[in-house]
Amino acid sequence: MNKPNILLIYTGGTIGMVKDSNTGTLKAFNFDNLLMSIPELRLLDCNIETISFEKAIDSSNMNPKYWCIIADMIKDNYENFDGFVVLHGSDTMSYSASALSFMLENLTKPVIFTGSQLPIGDLRTDAKENLITSIQLASLHEKGVPVIREVGLYFEYKLYRGNRTTKINAEHFEAFESLNYPHLAESGVYLNINNKFLLKPNLGEELKVNKGFDTNVAILKLFPGISKPILEAVLRSRLIKGLILETYGSGNATTETWFIDLLEAAIKRGIYIVNVTQCSGGRVNMGQYETSSQLKKIGIISGRDLTSEAAITKLMYLIGQNINPLAFKAIFETSLRGELS
Repeated sequence: MNKPNILLIYTGGTIGMVKDSNTGTLKAFNFDNLLMSIPELRLLDCNIETISFEKAIDSSNMNPKYWCIIADMIKDNYENFDGFVVLHGSDTMSYSASALSFMLENLTKPVIFTGSQLPIGDLRTDAKENLITSIQLASLHEKGVPVIREVGLYFEYKLYRGNRTTKINAEHFEAFESLNYPHLAESGVYLNINNKFLLKPNLGEELKVNKGFDTNVAILKLFPGISKPILEAVLRSRLIKGLILETYGSGNATTETWFIDLLEAAIKRGIYIVNVTQCSGGRVNMGQYETSSQLKKIGIISGRDLTSEAAITKLMYLIGQNINPLAFKAIFETSLRGELS
């Protein structure tokens, strides 16, 4: 059999940095010399090619324009490669992995996001292991079919569903977690794949790239003492079309009359409001407590067990698809790419 062809897409971030031998400052790594710098890659049973953003960006500057560039790179090379590894800064990686999962409809090949906490040239770097195992995961085939057929995120020995992840630590190598969904694979002495948790898309459908995103959205995290003027200021904008409301526990919020009235009025004006929990794990269950029953009554959309990263990117994505407002709530509460249970 021919070796799998893997395309590395470098967007920027710590993983692609090396120290300048003269100045000691970090500079972008030349990925054309990848095999020379990381000879271990020659041991992988695949062919590796690389492509980079014209100008590498810090992931703090990531936005839908760059998501579209990544999606186009995948689309333009989709027929010639068996898998894709996206090298990305860790700070916004969960947002990008979530966004790409929605954009790449009918995806039947692996798209693995990875990065590192230390530069690729650092003595103690985590970059090499993350990169090598991500390529290995993207290369896995069984009877000519890719084992992984979704957007994943690999970091520190674990592969997660991309739209289920959250960055939980800025200093540890174990930077990401998927608290509401099991990991898809684990790298140890053996590479263990949790097949029953993998997405199983229809292999007969053609890849479709949906690039319509509407960024006229916001996230508001509730806190004890939140005031009416603050909520009014958020909802007053003529541009806002959607709001992610990060509530307490299983979807609870203050029952103050002004709070409920402002939300209800906004919904009647056509603003989509989604309830997600600000807890790291768990799910929204509106109506379980009195403090969430009113939210359910006025038509708040349940984010169930969505991460905030998946919720905001899904909201931007669905608003950008110009969905019929009468169907929007039902579609949002439906799992499109395995992002919610």
